[in-house]
Amino acid sequence: MSGEFLILILVIVTAIGFDFTNGFHDTGNAMATSIATGALRPKAAVTIAAILNLVGAFLSVEVAATITKDVLKIQTETGGLVEGLSAQTAMTIIFAGLVGGILWNLITWLLGLPSSSSHALFGGLIGAGLAGAVTINWAGIIGKIIVPAFLSPVIAGVVAAIGTFLVYAITKGVAERRREAGFRWGQIGTASLVSLAHGTGDAQKTMGVIALALIAHGSLTTQGIEDDGLPVWIIVVCGLAIAVGTYLGGWRIIRTLGKGLVEIDSPQGMAAEASSAAIILTSSSMGMALSTTHVATGSILGSGVGRPGGVVRWGVAGRMAAAWLITMPAAGIVGALCYFIANGIGGVAGAITVFALLIVLSAYMYLRSRRQKVDASNVNAEWDGKVVPEASAATAA
Repeated sequence: MSGEFLILILVIVTAIGFDFTNGFHDTGNAMATSIATGALRPKAAVTIAAILNLVGAFLSVEVAATITKDVLKIQTETGGLVEGLSAQTAMTIIFAGLVGGILWNLITWLLGLPSSSSHALFGGLIGAGLAGAVTINWAGIIGKIIVPAFLSPVIAGVVAAIGTFLVYAITKGVAERRREAGFRWGQIGTASLVSLAHGTGDAQKTMGVIALALIAHGSLTTQGIEDDGLPVWIIVVCGLAIAVGTYLGGWRIIRTLGKGLVEIDSPQGMAAEASSAAIILTSSSMGMALSTTHVATGSILGSGVGRPGGVVRWGVAGRMAAAWLITMPAAGIVGALCYFIANGIGGVAGAITVFALLIVLSAYMYLRSRRQKVDASNVNAEWDGKVVPEASAATAA
């Protein structure tokens, strides 16, 4: 078995690992508000989200195609690797970028910060690409990643604020208990739609990375993707990985989104989820690698602004915004460091060393999280300014 093939296997395994972290990191984007309002029980919510993430993975490949050509330039118009770039170097860059994305996802999950898994991935790839002296497609990154990153939460917030205001205005004469009950049913539908949209957008990002590795290896070409689409096995594997991650539930982030940003009621939840779903599905059809976290967070904040007398915790929102700003550069630094380590040692040994570091650091963060556990039993405890509820609050919940 050649060294190039072994590195390709490592890349695919690591990509599946990233897809898994994407699932549990982003579950809250779809289900946090439904869990917070009681529209869905926590376990039921993540089960529905997992199933619909899997279904969504089969609906489109536009975003995957964007990943193969609009981030790193590793392939020429004729289908070969760019001059001076070996298959092993290209795959090492992709591998290091994935490791950067995974580690940033785990750090922000441990802290309960809903940062963007998409931007962690892109940052890792860009950092590793710069370290490996690969040409970065800055035009594609700016047009399809960075500009949408700034615009999407604002647009989502405005749409959700208007929707929330109209909902409360229209239902002003309806008894609060009756209104809450009705909109909880509506939330089930809109939250399900966001889950479907998340699968359509985010599962494709990992599909695109695996396809990029196969292009570097010479097993696939961009022309082949355009003519025949992605190999079915990539879609199935990525759909299953993100579904399993979603089912396990990123409870720390679900708590921050559902309880930390706004005091949310069912009408707000439905308006926020409807706004998120519409924007994510529209962007996916256009091939834009949008951050579902940015959209969902913007929608939730908008629902708080649009509700008369609504409570918005701008301090929590500020910490999240700071995490958003540093996500790409932080993941990029980690991706670059991983490339330097792998390239410095060289070959398969270098890739295995970085993979071992990933396993060790991931295990540490998982064990660290178990000391102060957030799960389905205490995710809805009253917000006390902390991601991990006090024991008394958890017991009361």
